[in-house]
Amino acid sequence: MNVLNSVAASRRLAQRAIAWQAGATVLVALAFLVQGQASALAALVGGGALALGTWLSTWIALGGGVSSAGVALSRLVAGMVAKWLLVLVVFTIALGLLRLPGLPLLVGLCAAMLALVLANTIKR
Repeated sequence: MNVLNSVAASRRLAQRAIAWQAGATVLVALAFLVQGQASALAALVGGGALALGTWLSTWIALGGGVSSAGVALSRLVAGMVAKWLLVLVVFTIALGLLRLPGLPLLVGLCAAMLALVLANTIKR
């Protein structure tokens, strides 16, 4: 069977994107370490939430193998919804229960989002 993009290729792309997100998150956390451990932890939590959400989204979207277009689209949408719900829950816990600073949390999230975009646009 001839396919343009296999499920395995999509999984490899997702793994690369998650690795980029983790790297960007660690770099931002190291930068925030000068402000203190709480800021560095907040940056790690912010970026880590998105990296974990990307893994969850990939697991949901690509977990069922090859299927019809409607089912594939439903899994993609379910994965995206699950990813952002996870990020929302982690942010609520980080801000509400753990009382982590908000700016490093958001910067960690933004760095992970930028890394995701870069990982998906840079061709290797």
